[in-house]
Amino acid sequence: MKRFASIMFVAAMAAIIISACQTETNKRYDTRWAGETMEEIIASIENQFGGFDQTMIETNYRYNELYWAGYDSNWGYADYHLEKIVGSIERGFVRRPAREAYSAQFLNANAPQLMETIEAGDRDAFMESFVRFAGSCNTCHEMHDVAFIQVIIPEKRTSMVKL
Repeated sequence: MKRFASIMFVAAMAAIIISACQTETNKRYDTRWAGETMEEIIASIENQFGGFDQTMIETNYRYNELYWAGYDSNWGYADYHLEKIVGSIERGFVRRPAREAYSAQFLNANAPQLMETIEAGDRDAFMESFVRFAGSCNTCHEMHDVAFIQVIIPEKRTSMVKL
């Protein structure tokens, strides 16, 4: 996941450097939607990636899948989604670096603790750890002044994947 974010960052930086080296400062590009100038194109692409809200949309989906995977003791699927949650959040930091400081506890303590229970294959320990994991989400939301977004333990399956 960090590799993808690094590649995207390098690509964006390359586009900026290339545009800065252009001798024609008003060069026009023929794109379908992104704009005509390099500045407009970069702004459009950044807008398409979205902010941290896009990270949270993906995290929400994977959070639900993670819970039901652990509930069903499907440890491979649980491991998969926890890794995807961490990767999504790390990619979100590229777009919104200010979010990283408050997420350290979540990424450095809560996610690894949950991963330990997944690796141990202990359903009861997973369920207990998941409650703490959900609480860490809410703590992070409070620190980012969005305490009105309260994460709960899923009550209903919404997955189209057979666990």
